[in-house]
Amino acid sequence: MNLMHEELARAQMSARLGEAQRNGQARRLVVARRLSRKAERAAAQARLAMARL
Repeated sequence: MNLMHEELARAQMSARLGEAQRNGQARRLVVARRLSRKAERAAAQARLAMARL
């Protein structure tokens, strides 16, 4: 009986760890996209500034 509880606890912990890893990956992807958009805006502003010169 005790082994069954331990196995259940391990399975739940493993599931939580997997979920946390997926959430971390999603968060990093969101940050990367945000930085990419910022870089694109900065490049566009730089092109505009160069065109004005």
